[in-house]
Amino acid sequence: MTASRASLDLLYSDTEEELRSAVRALLADHCAPATVLARAESGRPHDTALWRTLASGIGAAGLLVPEKLGGAGASHREAAVVLEELGRAVAPVPYLTGCVLAAEILLGCDTPEAADLLRALAAGRQVCVPALPLTQAPGAPLPRPLRDTGGGALSGTVTSVADAAAADVLLVLADSGLYAVPAAATRLTAAVPLDLTRPLATVTLDGAPGTRLADPATARAAVAGALLSGAGLLASEQLGLAEWCLTETVAHVRGRHQFNRPVGSFQALKHRLARLWLDVASARAAARAAADALATASPDAPLTVAVAQAYCSGVAVRAAEECVQLHGGIGMTWEHPAHLYLKRAKADSLALGSTGHHLGLVADFAELPAPA
Repeated sequence: MTASRASLDLLYSDTEEELRSAVRALLADHCAPATVLARAESGRPHDTALWRTLASGIGAAGLLVPEKLGGAGASHREAAVVLEELGRAVAPVPYLTGCVLAAEILLGCDTPEAADLLRALAAGRQVCVPALPLTQAPGAPLPRPLRDTGGGALSGTVTSVADAAAADVLLVLADSGLYAVPAAATRLTAAVPLDLTRPLATVTLDGAPGTRLADPATARAAVAGALLSGAGLLASEQLGLAEWCLTETVAHVRGRHQFNRPVGSFQALKHRLARLWLDVASARAAARAAADALATASPDAPLTVAVAQAYCSGVAVRAAEECVQLHGGIGMTWEHPAHLYLKRAKADSLALGSTGHHLGLVADFAELPAPA
């Protein structure tokens, strides 16, 4: 056993539990399922008031940002707790894209311009979103960079960019490096996403002005590191989603009666829910292992993240499917929030790499190549 695995800590600290309580209370007040559904139907799912309170009021936006840059100087473990709670509420806020992926990219640049953006991000004054397809996976080739037509004027198109509609600044990977581009200087074409709470858009740049943040080699390394962190912390969002589905389903089958007895007392349903509980408990261990490996910069982090994503994606989808099915007819209605969780789970299973991609990474790391 390596030293990093011997010191693996899957438990939540008192500080993490206090952070969880604060975020859960905020979401209980401002992010009820009916509210999320109403915003999704409006075509403007992002809740800017909730985002301001979460980002600057609680200080969640700057968890991964060092204190010298105005952040909390916390770690991936704390960010994972926030994502668990956001997953439980399918909250329509750009946390994964803005406070994990963008923050990690900017930290990897290590330039004064990137530091200025990090200060604004940590204070909640600006939302930065990477102009990358949501399906871009760690360990996969990066997309073809956009063209720098001269003097930082960028041209090209990026599809399936998550939360671009909420962004003030887009982080754009170009052939001459990484650039910060004002969102207002780009053209956004909304896509039709499966998950209405995390909108997608095609971003088109036609000579858009950008501020150079890093050279090409540094930029690609920063993006690669951010994708690894994002995939690892996405597992915590999937865990929170699965926990909500399990809790709500258990509550429903306890209260729903057939043949003068709770349907949850039927043995077949007991077996299904017991299996789902075991799946969720295992997902918690996998997600916490990934967050801890990232927080401690463990050399096993790529493997741990791949394991967490390969497992938690499937658990989140199964939990959401069971939630819909075991709620019976009401679970199939638009008014019940179960479909929001199923759609988020399905979309998350493709975000930052599919289950098959991460299983392939696990096989590569374990030196077990797939059969020819």
